[in-house]
Amino acid sequence: MLLANRHRRHRATQPLLSARFEDAATALAELTAAYQTPDASGAVAYRAGVTVGFVLGAPKPSPLWGPNIWVEAAGLAVVDPELIRDLYAAAAARWVDEGRTAHYVVVPAHDAELVQAWFRLGFGQQHAHAIRPAAPPATVMPAGLSVRRASRVDIPALAQLDRELPLHHAQSPTFSAGPMGTLEESVAEWEADFDDPAYTTFVAEADGRVIGSAIGCALEKSSTHLSLARPEHAGFLGFAAVLPHARGAGAGRALGTAVIDWAVSAGFDSVVTDWRVTNLLSSRAWPALGFTETFLRLHRLIRY
Repeated sequence: MLLANRHRRHRATQPLLSARFEDAATALAELTAAYQTPDASGAVAYRAGVTVGFVLGAPKPSPLWGPNIWVEAAGLAVVDPELIRDLYAAAAARWVDEGRTAHYVVVPAHDAELVQAWFRLGFGQQHAHAIRPAAPPATVMPAGLSVRRASRVDIPALAQLDRELPLHHAQSPTFSAGPMGTLEESVAEWEADFDDPAYTTFVAEADGRVIGSAIGCALEKSSTHLSLARPEHAGFLGFAAVLPHARGAGAGRALGTAVIDWAVSAGFDSVVTDWRVTNLLSSRAWPALGFTETFLRLHRLIRY
């Protein structure tokens, strides 16, 4: 009931989110699945014998996230935001004892008091999830720029653009240097997967040269937007990158517009995307296209 009520309040500000999770039985199924995740643990708060809050986390096996624990979208609900500080204090003692010192939590963006409570636990915002209606944005194509569907002749450029996003994230102020494959590996992946109908790829051109790319697909293809953070029948702006010399001229927004227009033509009800908030380019481009935040991923690294 706590989780269903939390989601009901959330949908009052973000009605494009799924109404299914306002049902207590559906919320129970999500919470049960989270509880059954390997090595899940957490804490529950009671007041006069009544449950008033919970937090539940589980680790992800990927080394990308460090020795981690994740509180996903279904992993917390409280009647009073201040309670989350006590719940985290109780749960985090075990997590740190287990050596899990990289903590991530996905919090409803509309609840400023709850977000502030997490901030007062030493967390900061790392990532944003966002949504917009599937309706054409009011944008104008910059002069000298064009956007079209990608073809196989674009594979070398697409492979290079695959590397540009992690290269950009490795720089200041994001400093997120994850593992990155070789250009040859990226070319091989594009050669093998280019004709997959589940993904629609666009390229931006200037002076006859490809300078950027973006990919649209159904949100179900995303491994990030899960549970309460996954609206029904939504398209997904899953990737966009622009070559460094071409940034700042509107190519990213033009590519985002192309994916939104594709989602409209495909009959989706909404379009979802996400970005690192320290990525200065995407954190300005996507809100300018009408995306509004639904969930915030917060992060705390326990070290010193």
